[in-house]
Amino acid sequence: MLAVDSLTKRFQGLVAVDHASLAVPAGSITGLIGPNGAGKTTLFGMISGFLTPSEGRVLFDGADVTGEAPHLRARRGIARTFQIVQPFAGLTVAENIAVGAYLRHPKRADAVAKAREVGTRVGLRDQLDKPASDLTVAGRKRLEVARALATEPRLLLLDEVLAGLNPSEIRDILPVVRSIRDGGVTILMIEHIMQAVMTLCEEVFVLAQGRMIASGPPRQVCADPQVIEAYLGKGAAARMKAEEAVDA
Repeated sequence: MLAVDSLTKRFQGLVAVDHASLAVPAGSITGLIGPNGAGKTTLFGMISGFLTPSEGRVLFDGADVTGEAPHLRARRGIARTFQIVQPFAGLTVAENIAVGAYLRHPKRADAVAKAREVGTRVGLRDQLDKPASDLTVAGRKRLEVARALATEPRLLLLDEVLAGLNPSEIRDILPVVRSIRDGGVTILMIEHIMQAVMTLCEEVFVLAQGRMIASGPPRQVCADPQVIEAYLGKGAAARMKAEEAVDA
């Protein structure tokens, strides 16, 4: 469904993403992991149209969408969430979700009905008529997912949707993510919480210092020496191997 071909993004002298490529099959949950500052959110920005690549292409269902604006990609079926959740505090939860629903449903009644349906689907049914400002961090994360989901995407880009949640909140939202995929929406997710990556993702891509350094099934990727060193520093893989030998 999605093919990212050698995307590069330069900010003057800084190369934030350096010829990164990945592919996301339809019907999958694919992970994008890497240390802080690796360029993951910048890559999301180029996929969704919020940033213009310096080089490379973005293909969605075989069509080159590299030069398209975000709203045109949204109409094609690409939606994204943002790391920093900023709901419209003066609106209710349902009204916030309806902002996304207006993309497909121009009539207010239809947009609100869609918003209530999506809000219920992500676990916000009892909060729909409350001000968005009353939501907890976990509630705001669900609202961010709901607003994107209300655009009725075919591809959903989740940017650290679990960040800031406690273990029980993470456990509760994992089935929501899985149910979105089971409902026909393909997912590409940036995530630091490896429990979630291991549980949800069929394939994972690893970005470090702007470059893709590994890809494959989660357990295989997490055992890759390059990946270990990207997270833990040079020599970490050798140290871990030595420690395992001692323990054995």
